[in-house]
Amino acid sequence: MFPSMHYVYMLASRRNGTIYTGVTGRIIVRVSQHKQKLTEGFTSRYGVDLLVWYEPHENIEVAIRREKRLKKWLRARKVALIEQTNPLWLDLYPEFFATPPGPLTGLPTLGGPDSRCTRAAPL
Repeated sequence: MFPSMHYVYMLASRRNGTIYTGVTGRIIVRVSQHKQKLTEGFTSRYGVDLLVWYEPHENIEVAIRREKRLKKWLRARKVALIEQTNPLWLDLYPEFFATPPGPLTGLPTLGGPDSRCTRAAPL
């Protein structure tokens, strides 16, 4: 059985725009809710719906601690973290639907964020 993944994530309104930090166990659903502005609050009020950074965790307590630490960071430090892996501030949400070809067969393999940890940074 695969472990359930929890994600700490950052959304932005645009490059160098407003940043929101959150944590979820269902990142596809949660980001979709932000994009559709289904919940009132900060992200819908300020148009914050581009997934610009995320970090997977197997343990929810670790993910929550990480989110709380990131929320205390100064903006410049958050921007630097985003730009380590996403210098153009591209919307990473489509990565969750990507299925790259398999290395030997050319057939699709399971893709998406759980197959590699390219967005994670040191804790």
